[in-house]
Amino acid sequence: MKEKEMIFGIRAVIEAIEAGKEIDKVIVKRELQGDLSKELFSVLKTHNISVQRVPNERLDRFTRKNHQGVIAFLSAITYEKIEDIVPFLYENGKDPFILVLDGLTDVRNFGAIARTCEVAGVNAIVIPAKGSVTVNADAVKTSAGALLKIPVCKEQSLTQAIQFLKNSGIKVVAATERGAEMYTKVDFRGPVAFVMGAEDVGVSNDNLRIADNLVKIPQFGTIGSLNVSVAAGVLIYEAIRQRESN
Repeated sequence: MKEKEMIFGIRAVIEAIEAGKEIDKVIVKRELQGDLSKELFSVLKTHNISVQRVPNERLDRFTRKNHQGVIAFLSAITYEKIEDIVPFLYENGKDPFILVLDGLTDVRNFGAIARTCEVAGVNAIVIPAKGSVTVNADAVKTSAGALLKIPVCKEQSLTQAIQFLKNSGIKVVAATERGAEMYTKVDFRGPVAFVMGAEDVGVSNDNLRIADNLVKIPQFGTIGSLNVSVAAGVLIYEAIRQRESN
């Protein structure tokens, strides 16, 4: 990661956040203490910015500069709010077409999914603020620039965001090997949001319970699951097929 994509030092990070800089995440050394660090943590909490405590050696790997035990990573984009996007789509006569990523951590998969979403006309991608991929330079590169074009919403509570989608008249469809319905048997022609989970754990139980439909993609081999970017592409283009045939 290039140093221009980072901010070093406690005071510099505080000032950047208060100036409205879009911060992806902040890492601090585990032993960080003092009045200024308390101010930093207060600002991070106020602005709902993800923070991770790490050994000092990890910070040293990012820069040789005097980081004072704090490094903030700048976001490559300005994140949006799903609460703003959905009403805008309805007001413009469009059926919302949303993709929700639950716990996805692989940057390459994220980039590939975003590229498919942009090409297919998906209106927004929703990710959780913690325990998830974020829009960094590597993700943007992997997406072939798609992440600079499609709205990405980073939500503090993914479950609440999914509930908002459902309350907004959007059909929430979760992809899971435990799904009772084949993906081709569900109507995707109206407002729809697909929820995709990480390949190792899938969609969380809380989010599965909210979903209107649990769908599966048929598998005939011995490997446990499809690559999540491939699975997302299958569902997205089934929705397009249905809408075009309609």
